[in-house]
Amino acid sequence: MGWVKKKRRYGFSLLELLITVSIIGLLSAIALPSYRDYVDSVDNGLAAAGVDQVIQALERYYIDYDSFPLTLAAASVGTLQDPWGNTYLYLLFDENTKVGEMRKDRNLVPVNDDYDLYSMGKTELPPCPSTQPRVETILFAQITADS
Repeated sequence: MGWVKKKRRYGFSLLELLITVSIIGLLSAIALPSYRDYVDSVDNGLAAAGVDQVIQALERYYIDYDSFPLTLAAASVGTLQDPWGNTYLYLLFDENTKVGEMRKDRNLVPVNDDYDLYSMGKTELPPCPSTQPRVETILFAQITADS
């Protein structure tokens, strides 16, 4: 009685490889948008932390000189950048500031009393009134109580 030796196959069939590649593609299609959302939320958090850091520097300047600085460089935070590589934008309100330049709420009331401070965000679009908010803009808003 002779034994028939079976030929042994090495490797994977084309169908097995196709199924594996399609599963990997499906998993990456699900995971990538979630990862991008996570990265965006981390960047927004870092930008908000940067705004807080600038606010603290402005408040220290105000304590030392009894006025807010004309520029962020005077408060030693002029080179601070948001996560997208842009410097924070600062507008000091003085007698030369036009009401149209101030950020406003939906009732067209200026959001801040002393200055506007914000990051333009990931899209780097110019600032718009707060009545038409952009998700990408990180804005400092000082809430004041009406008397």
